[in-house]
Amino acid sequence: MTHRTVIIGSGFGGLFASKALKGVETDITLIAKTTTHLFQPLLYQVATGVLSEGEIAPTTREILRRQKNVGVLLGLVENVDLEQRKVYWRFHDSRHETEYDSLIVAAGAGQSFFGNDHFATYAPGMKTIDDALELRARILKAFEMAEFLEGEDRRRALTFVVVGAGPTGVEMAGQIRELAAATLAKEFRNYDPRDARVILVDAVDQVLPAFGESLGKETERKLEKLGVEVRLGAFVTDVTDAGVTLKFKDGREEHIESFCKVWAAGVQGNELGRTLAEQSGAELDRAGRVVVNEDLTIPGHPEVFVIGDLMSFPGVPGVAQGAIQSAKHVAKTIAADVEGKPRPGPFKYRDRGSMATIAKFSAVVKVGKFEITGFIAWVMWLFLHLLYIAGFKQRVTTLLSWALTFISNGRSQRVVTNQQLIGRLAIARLGKGSSAKLMRGEPPQED
Repeated sequence: MTHRTVIIGSGFGGLFASKALKGVETDITLIAKTTTHLFQPLLYQVATGVLSEGEIAPTTREILRRQKNVGVLLGLVENVDLEQRKVYWRFHDSRHETEYDSLIVAAGAGQSFFGNDHFATYAPGMKTIDDALELRARILKAFEMAEFLEGEDRRRALTFVVVGAGPTGVEMAGQIRELAAATLAKEFRNYDPRDARVILVDAVDQVLPAFGESLGKETERKLEKLGVEVRLGAFVTDVTDAGVTLKFKDGREEHIESFCKVWAAGVQGNELGRTLAEQSGAELDRAGRVVVNEDLTIPGHPEVFVIGDLMSFPGVPGVAQGAIQSAKHVAKTIAADVEGKPRPGPFKYRDRGSMATIAKFSAVVKVGKFEITGFIAWVMWLFLHLLYIAGFKQRVTTLLSWALTFISNGRSQRVVTNQQLIGRLAIARLGKGSSAKLMRGEPPQED
């Protein structure tokens, strides 16, 4: 019987593992909860109207259409039975199971609110297409509300708080500020969008901690020049519909009135990590990620691999390169198993560097000991991100969208709907498993 490989997830880990197994005598089943491969580093540009969701999330089937040994299934994986070697998944309330000989778990990570999950009601994270579209609606509707509000209400609508001073938070704060100062500058009659406040908040002592002190200070300086207010050493103690409460390390407290809040701090491993840990005895780190063996397997199960954002491995950050390199290593291991050859040995991560944009024509790049800022860093950022977008069509349309934004300050993706604004909250209120009943016209509360 042909060797069977099941891959959970269609992010960088799942997609690159599938591609790396091309030509190997194994039948691959990729199970993912979305139909697309999401280029997550550019989600903030979807949220701020620069790019469309289709430009950063091509269909997984289209990407893999020429690879004959891969089948793609749309479904949510709910459980894995390590002893029976079965994956249990569902599409709405249609339940299925898939057997495997090798299992690659690349289910990724979600947003962490550090034990305050109720913050998500008022400050969405930014991990999915749905998150980005909701944030786009919140951001643009805040400017719309300001047109008919006055006084303190208008000031609250025009105050944007971004929590998290890592790359995502920095890029998001910069883009909101550019949206207000350039794109929307002359479109409203009752106020000036350039008066909008963008406040970047984090408990750490510097912006972009992973980039080092020098680049952190340079990034903070450029953000402030752009008009972003930076609050460091500030812990978020409360988030409500009215605003955000901060507590500084020196004991001071500050309440910021704000309609639109963005949460870009912290990650939490997918729930499947706990499932694997309970059955195998593997440890979980503080973020709920699985502590894997040196070959990326879990204890007692050499046929089960955890890669990407769900794995915890020394020296590997939660970035695309970590997922890509771990995927390729696991593919080599499975190929060796199928061919009856020795496994390649321990996984070794090679740091390719880090980069983040601050604003148009401005970015920071760190590669080993080399640090680059400004326009050259920005061009490097553009080239690398364009290279990793899957699909020729997506690269072309992304390039055209960037050209429009960078040359004219225009943004073509500014359509928002009420469904984008409240859809996540409505589904959460209805409860797990409600979607299938809604589609059939049944009352979800009976679930």
